Amino acid sequence: MPRLAAAASPGDSEADTAARTVDRSSETAVEVLVIGEALIDITSGPDGSREVPGGGPANVALGLGRRGVDVALLTNLGRDARGSAITRHLEKSGVWVLAESFVRDTTSTAVATITADGSARYDFDVRWAASQAPLHVRPRAVHTGSVAAFLGPGDAVVLQQLDRLQPDIVTFDPNIRPALISDAAHARSRFEEFARRATVVKLSDEDAEFLYPDVAIPGVLDAIGSLGPRLVAVTRGSQGAVLAAEGLVVEVPGRAVSVLDTIGAGDTFMSSLIFDYIALEEQALSAETLADIGGRAATAASITVARAGADLPWQHELAELA
Repeated sequence: MPRLAAAASPGDSEADTAARTVDRSSETAVEVLVIGEALIDITSGPDGSREVPGGGPANVALGLGRRGVDVALLTNLGRDARGSAITRHLEKSGVWVLAESFVRDTTSTAVATITADGSARYDFDVRWAASQAPLHVRPRAVHTGSVAAFLGPGDAVVLQQLDRLQPDIVTFDPNIRPALISDAAHARSRFEEFARRATVVKLSDEDAEFLYPDVAIPGVLDAIGSLGPRLVAVTRGSQGAVLAAEGLVVEVPGRAVSVLDTIGAGDTFMSSLIFDYIALEEQALSAETLADIGGRAATAASITVARAGADLPWQHELAELA
């Protein structure tokens, strides 16, 4: 099972969180290291705008921390009020933000406009440059994706860090942002470089259409599976998801829920997949197992879309639904 950290809970004070801080000066074993962007989502809707911490990889780290997983984050933050707000937000959920993350003067932003159906349209002011320094962590699993996998100069550095760390498990979610990608062919090539290193790949049906236009989902699953991942999942919004592993393909239905917005839904699904996968301990992936982990991921995502922003579920919320 995932090694549980002393994760914060919604009622914890900043003093409580600080009391759990441990000495990170030497190389430290962690269950999961997430590498990728953290930013401020400026959400614009009918009731005005508000700023909330976001970024796909940071949301995945948040979701894991809220489930008690010992998780660290290597990101790219500014030494400003927004960077401090993101750090406090993550640390309150048990995420260790690595010191190598603070390398800029200003923190990246994404303006998310919420449409009538609850989906979000993004405009980005994002820069990404991962630290090239050796990291003082020994992760069992590394997760990456989104802007971090496609935006230079940091995308190449993420690949270097993966090769240097050599974790037992690599998970990857491309979380394509077309507004930041000018060359679709290069994006597909970069996606496949990451997928070849990955154990688990999760992407949305929109990602699949961008990377493999005019290829049906079964063909996409086959194409990605041939690159080497053990488990591939494609999410389809309200229609659920399809998971493929070891010659098996399982469809998971969506969950009926009143959608407030979809920010963080895919990140919630991803964090749930990671949580369950690292608990498998090399067990065989049967159809029943795939259905179970896909169903739990869909349930977790349904909690997130029912409330504003990337407010991923806590372990006690998920336990109540089990």
